[in-house]
Amino acid sequence: MDSVTRQTLLSRNEQLINMVIERAKRDFPEDIAVIGLTGSFSTGDYHAKSDLDLIIINNSDRGWGISSCFILDDIGYDIYCTPWETRIEDQANLESPMISCLVDLQILYYARPEDLDKFNSYKQRALDTLAKPVGKECISRASKWIDKAKQEYANTLLSEDLGAVRYAACEVVYNLVNALTNLNNTYFKRGLKRYLEEMGTYRYIPEGFERKFLAVIEAKTMDDIRSTSHVLLKSIIGLYQEMEKEFVVPPVPDFDNLRGTYEELWCNCRNKILASVESADPTYACFAAMGTQNFLNEMTESKGTPRFDLMQYFDSDQLHVFKDQFLQAMEVYLEEYNKAGRPVERYDNFEQLSQQYMKI
Repeated sequence: MDSVTRQTLLSRNEQLINMVIERAKRDFPEDIAVIGLTGSFSTGDYHAKSDLDLIIINNSDRGWGISSCFILDDIGYDIYCTPWETRIEDQANLESPMISCLVDLQILYYARPEDLDKFNSYKQRALDTLAKPVGKECISRASKWIDKAKQEYANTLLSEDLGAVRYAACEVVYNLVNALTNLNNTYFKRGLKRYLEEMGTYRYIPEGFERKFLAVIEAKTMDDIRSTSHVLLKSIIGLYQEMEKEFVVPPVPDFDNLRGTYEELWCNCRNKILASVESADPTYACFAAMGTQNFLNEMTESKGTPRFDLMQYFDSDQLHVFKDQFLQAMEVYLEEYNKAGRPVERYDNFEQLSQQYMKI
């Protein structure tokens, strides 16, 4: 870009910024809290047709009145608002891909000192989280993006036309990119065109990631799009699982965290499974088995109890096999109570229950 074009762009941006700030002061003195610059003009990575990216944080719904979308000399501009409670909150919690809009924002205007203080508190929250070492928190955030990618991968399989399959695959890639960024507890500092370049600097990245990433983008047929999406998805899942084992310390069953869990397993699962098997009702048994597996998985994740894979034993023609395996699992679970020295809360009559319960 030549110097004349560059200066023209910068001069126009200055005019636009002054126009927006003047409007905020005149018409929305209580409604617009902060205005800042982000995007390519903030990083210096702009081109001749780059638009102006302003973050306008509104204190009230009335502040949305400052919004406008227009075309000026063949460049589109979108003047929009960013509420504290949604976008800024998500960015501060690192739940949004747009973290740079918070932590790297160049402040151009603020209505009151308390508005700037509020902004800086959100920014500091994000910076504090980014300063933490890789661990459970960022791995947990990554899992949410991976779950979204799985859903979109299902859409690549279910969709029946090329455009829909390709769109779903792009969603797969987008969500996996965000998962990978969270696994590295970082954020994108530049725009879309720099994503692959920035990811190349990450410490934790699957082997051959760039090749797998581009394979999805360059795939031509629906089958190719699906297969390349699957390969990319599996590579990120594999990295996630490796990092989870390395960085997440699993809980350990103890007297306190086991409280009530065996009794809950008895209450919510045992009699359903016994009744469904006794009645030879495979539908009832299937849903009871699913609920039981879900509960046991949850206990493994939150309490550190042994992992049980009961669903491998479910067979609608041999329900008794599943029942026997479930009862064995209950015995193993009970042993965790015994090791922790926790007795099962079991009563022979109501009087015993009432006496104990009313003491609490």
